[in-house]
Amino acid sequence: MLSGGGRARRARSRVSGCHGGMAAAVAPGADMFDDIVMAEERFHGEGYQEGYAEGSHVGVIEGRRYGSLHGAKIGSEVGCYLGFALTWRCLLHKCTDEKNSKKIRVLDSLIGMIRKFPYEDPTYDKLQEDLEKIRGKFKQVCSILNIQSDFRISTERSSLTF
Repeated sequence: MLSGGGRARRARSRVSGCHGGMAAAVAPGADMFDDIVMAEERFHGEGYQEGYAEGSHVGVIEGRRYGSLHGAKIGSEVGCYLGFALTWRCLLHKCTDEKNSKKIRVLDSLIGMIRKFPYEDPTYDKLQEDLEKIRGKFKQVCSILNIQSDFRISTERSSLTF
C-alpha cells in the first residue's frame, strides 16, 4: 500500500526519466522509499511469527511439565487410597462377621472404582468427577472403619496420616 506521497514520487520518476546514477539503481516500478516505509510493518509481522513459534514451543514444554507434576500428584493420591483399601481388606478378611462384611463390601467398591480409573487417558472428560467420587468413597471407608484420615500432597512429601 502506497501513501499519497509515494504515488506522486513514482509518477514524477516515470515522467522525468532517470536523473543521475541514483534513479538508475532503483528497479523499474519500485519506489526506493517503499522499503523504508513498509519496514516497520514487515518487521512487526516477522517478529510476530517468530514470537508465536517460540511461544508455542515453550508452551508445549511448560504444558508437559505441568501435566507430569499434577499427574504424579493424582497418581500418588490414588495409589495411597488403593494401598490403604487393599491392606484393610486383607486385615478384615480374617474376620467373617456381618459387621466386617459390610466394611469389606465398601472397601471392594473403593478398590473397583480405583481400578476403573482411566490413568492412561489424560483427555478423559470426567477425570475430575471420578477422582472426586473416589475421594468421597475413601472418606466413607474411613468413616466406617472409624479412622481419622488426612491426605495432603506437597512438593516436599506426600503423606497419609491416621
